[in-house]
Amino acid sequence: MNVLDQLPSLNKLIRQLQKVPYLASKNLYRVATHFLQMSDEQMKEFCSLLLHAQQQIVKCPICWAWQEKDGSCQFCASARRDKTLICIVASWQDILAIEKSGAFNGLYHVLGGVLSPLDGIGAEQLSIALLIKRLENIRELIFAFNQTPEGETTAAYIADKISDKNIKITCLAQGMPVGSSLEFMDRLTLYKAVAQRKEF
Repeated sequence: MNVLDQLPSLNKLIRQLQKVPYLASKNLYRVATHFLQMSDEQMKEFCSLLLHAQQQIVKCPICWAWQEKDGSCQFCASARRDKTLICIVASWQDILAIEKSGAFNGLYHVLGGVLSPLDGIGAEQLSIALLIKRLENIRELIFAFNQTPEGETTAAYIADKISDKNIKITCLAQGMPVGSSLEFMDRLTLYKAVAQRKEF
């Protein structure tokens, strides 16, 4: 007998948690327990903050990084950033990692993922077309993708699309183990990878 069959409300909660990306299966029950043990006040605050964040946080129409709905992009609107450099990343979390390294002071472009035909992710699902529109007055593009087959394919695809433009293309250098994720890299490793980037 399946215990969850006797707990339909909990069963529904577990099924919803299974839809959350990156939430490991072994943690589903712990997370469910955490929610169930919240006080009514804590649950109301959590749900309220989650709904508020969903309504107030939007993608920058230029670079696709998160920004407040009523504000401006902290990267695109900054006068202190080098607007001739664009670092292309797959996700917003990658920006956090690179910013912590302190090695980069240009602009960013968030693709929203990488090319992965097996997962149904093609160029149309990513912000590649938006990136290509931004390339006027850009002297260098930096590919800051995880070193996976999908990351390499995405970099090669973009490089091919802009091969007619006079833009230097580089990628992260040493210190990036194959198959690793940017968001889990330590600050020094990322600093070296960005500072010692190489021609793509």
